[in-house]
Amino acid sequence: MKRPEERSRAPKKVPARARQGDAYHHGDLRQALIEAARALLEQGGLEALGLRAAARQAGVSQAAPYHHFADKAALLAAVAAEGFRELTRAMVLRRDLETRPLPRLTATGIGYVAFATANPALFRLMFGGPGLNLSSDPALGPAAAAAYEVLREATLKVVAAAGRDPADAMLVSLSAWSLVHGLAKLIIEAEVDPLSYGTATPEALARLVLGRMIL
Repeated sequence: MKRPEERSRAPKKVPARARQGDAYHHGDLRQALIEAARALLEQGGLEALGLRAAARQAGVSQAAPYHHFADKAALLAAVAAEGFRELTRAMVLRRDLETRPLPRLTATGIGYVAFATANPALFRLMFGGPGLNLSSDPALGPAAAAAYEVLREATLKVVAAAGRDPADAMLVSLSAWSLVHGLAKLIIEAEVDPLSYGTATPEALARLVLGRMIL
């Protein structure tokens, strides 16, 4: 047993709600709610998501989310925007491991498919989901555009390296996006099983498919 003087020097535990209150006052509540919503999304899909559920998950009052989000759609839009930022990072991380134009584009596409299949509920949300209107977050459009720009830039470099007309770049970018997005969706919706194509993972199948990409 500790002596009285030892007990007085021991750090006191801060109640969870006090810590959350400090986080709120330091401006962290919005991010905490986004992370809580993301966890709910992964656990139970869109049906599990809502302002009250996010508040419970974050351990704050039911009124607290309204300081940052007008309604459920605003919270979902913020989660989707964060998803696009993560998608951008995933593609850039893969792309930057390569130096030549075509391998860089292939790696970018693999990053897209790998991210989507690792985060299926988030990926569905990012692209609207059934009956969702996610236009309420002003950050969502720029975040989505930035993700697409990574793929577009990689495609543009392939077009330039091949000596093709730069005017082709828009359609070639659309072709590349259609390929990676379609493949991701087919895997997520269990319409395509990587094992059926002799590959163990979605990433391996993406590598196989994108290696045969014709631009």
